[in-house]
Amino acid sequence: MTTPIQLHEVRKSYGSGPAAVTALAGLSIAFPAGSFTAVMGPSGSGKSTLLHCAAGLDEPTSGTVSLVGRSLAGMSENDLTLLRRDHVAFVFQAFNLMPALTVRENVMLPALLAGRRSDPARVSEVIRRVGLEERATHRPGELSGGQQQRVAIARALASDASVLFADEPTGALDSHTAAEVLTLIRDLADKGQTIVMVTHDPVAASYADNVVFLLDGRFVAEIATPTAAEVAERLAHLGSLAGNSASRGQR
Repeated sequence: MTTPIQLHEVRKSYGSGPAAVTALAGLSIAFPAGSFTAVMGPSGSGKSTLLHCAAGLDEPTSGTVSLVGRSLAGMSENDLTLLRRDHVAFVFQAFNLMPALTVRENVMLPALLAGRRSDPARVSEVIRRVGLEERATHRPGELSGGQQQRVAIARALASDASVLFADEPTGALDSHTAAEVLTLIRDLADKGQTIVMVTHDPVAASYADNVVFLLDGRFVAEIATPTAAEVAERLAHLGSLAGNSASRGQR
């Protein structure tokens, strides 16, 4: 599977008539297997909508989306759920942990829901890798925000999913913890997982192989092997373009 995520001429609009808002405007993009791509752009550029459409969490108004070799067009919600369960992991700013379960139980939960038996040694290993070995029996309410995010990362590590979608995974973390989390995500890519990460942070984006930039729902630029400085400069330029566009729209 060389290209597990593909979007072709994807449009996504919300509302209808004069009040309709276009979030994606005929976007075509592909994410190769084993790649780590950061998606960036000014506020309202369509970043999260791209991720949600690619993951089958939101249905495009038109265009096609393929995920792990399967077209999402016409798939039932149940089939989409099964596809994501078997092939996709998520790390969001909202950690989505079960408060009544321990760290270890939260990490094991996706396998349990899929009817698979977790490998206890692997679960212990991923918990160790995220630095929570001594917290394995604690519940989310007993952890800091950074520790909860590490549980979410451990859950993604343990899932063996071929695709990981991350939406602002370090947005609520201090810089030290964010660096640890991004190193773990980078490690997943190095082991062959395909990662698409929405972020506003140039430092976070510098961990990726490639950064793609959106403006007004369109793909407008890309940087390979990015540095934080390069990303920040390009983002500032796009922000000024977005501001000029908004000003013209108000005249």
